[in-house]
Amino acid sequence: MKRKVVIGFIGTQLDAGQGKNRWEKWRPSVSLGLFDDFAADRIELLVDQRRYKAVAAQVLADLHELSPETSVHLHDFHVADPWDFEQMYAKLFDFVRAYTFDVEHEDYLVHITTGTHVAQICWFLLTEARFVPGRLLQTSPPRKQTIGDAGSHSIIDLDLARYDRIAQRFALERDATASFLKSGIATRSAAFNRMIEQIERVAVRSRAPILLMGPTGAGKSMLARNLFDLKKHRHELKGRFVEVNCATLRGDGAGSALFGHVRGAFTGAQGERAGFLKSADQGLLFLDEIGELGLDEQAMLLRAIEDKRFPPLGGDKDVSSDFQLLAGTNRDLAQAVAEGRFRDDLFARLNMWTFYLPGLKERAEDIEPNLDFELERYARINGERVSFNREARVQFLGFATSAQALWPGNFRDLGASITRLATLSEHGRITVDGVVEEIARLKRLWSGQSAPLSAASNIDLRSLLGAAADQLDRFDRVQLSDVISVCRAARNLSEAGRSLFQASRARKASSNDADRLRKYLARFNLSFDGVRDG
Repeated sequence: MKRKVVIGFIGTQLDAGQGKNRWEKWRPSVSLGLFDDFAADRIELLVDQRRYKAVAAQVLADLHELSPETSVHLHDFHVADPWDFEQMYAKLFDFVRAYTFDVEHEDYLVHITTGTHVAQICWFLLTEARFVPGRLLQTSPPRKQTIGDAGSHSIIDLDLARYDRIAQRFALERDATASFLKSGIATRSAAFNRMIEQIERVAVRSRAPILLMGPTGAGKSMLARNLFDLKKHRHELKGRFVEVNCATLRGDGAGSALFGHVRGAFTGAQGERAGFLKSADQGLLFLDEIGELGLDEQAMLLRAIEDKRFPPLGGDKDVSSDFQLLAGTNRDLAQAVAEGRFRDDLFARLNMWTFYLPGLKERAEDIEPNLDFELERYARINGERVSFNREARVQFLGFATSAQALWPGNFRDLGASITRLATLSEHGRITVDGVVEEIARLKRLWSGQSAPLSAASNIDLRSLLGAAADQLDRFDRVQLSDVISVCRAARNLSEAGRSLFQASRARKASSNDADRLRKYLARFNLSFDGVRDG
């Protein structure tokens, strides 16, 4: 059995009492020695002994009388203003950091009945953050005071996962948040859904920059907007959402647009300009296509991220802006660093939280739910509900998920396609004829375009293979990366096999694509489930 240790304040009012009449009063710290079903091995009491020496001595004597087997230690604890949160938390934090906790042999309880309300809040925060490796102890007086009645006590465990109803509500809230970040689209890609859950946790727990990578049209701008709305709803941001497409910034105008300028900074600067970074103060700044920024702007941006201060163009006095940064790119920034087109120190600052948003071809299973999302969006915008008839829906999805559908613009292409189908439909129904026309239109639009690059270049083989990845020939590295990207986009092993061996399967009388893929992965000590789960 672990020894039971109670830590708390002596209540300068509640615990006070002199003479025989003191036993007729319920005193929280003294009651710790009265519970028949609760025997503390040690009690640590914090008190300002310069001001409350007599109260402390009386409590100490009474506890020894009631529970002589309990060891009681007094700690001199002085706070100039016990109602000042900063002073109280700092003092308690210092006490906790200096205290030697032996969690292997002792069970700790923090008595929160005594002390100011500020002290009780600080105890809660320190315990919840595990600076105090214990639980909270709440004592209450008896309904009718009688001598020797200890009242009641309850223990509060701040591990919320232990409480079923709370855990269920957290799970529902987490699911609702993930759905919100996906704009309510019931995506079916397990890898994409896990990524969204990770982004949600990072966004609400960290103020560090987040880098969203992926092809044009993969949904980076929409996700950035949804992240801002989420943080705004949770009162984590006070400022605005500022979105900047860095590809549109050129020359002197780039620095002015981002950092602002003072009057006379350059020809035509007849007044002052705040700039996008200042406009995003207390808010969220989304720099899309950040790989297009010039090296000078990159250097200034790095300083603004780290110091929250920067000089406007032509100015000699810094301005401040405390923003959270989201960056988006469809470029390989690591390659840009190697080529000298992107600063390595800025890339290192952005690369702490990097997420790859796959394109439409890599999320074939999500085309159908996104189709429904686009129809709903069309209805909201145009006030008219349009739907596919059964045959038209089957035909469109068959083409949309086939190798013929390139989707170079990804979800933007899909949205435009659905908008055209809905606009040209008659009586709110999209027919097979309309789908046939749209498929022909898409093929014409995509003529001359090769299939878009897959996520293969973003596969981290070292995370899957460890040091063995360094021993792969370039041929095997490229081939294996492409196979893994297909596996992660597939719902199961058979679907991945059909996609990978589609041409050769047509030339065989019978083929077990799943077994063929399984054997290929086994060459590298990999399994389909392990690859798909990342």
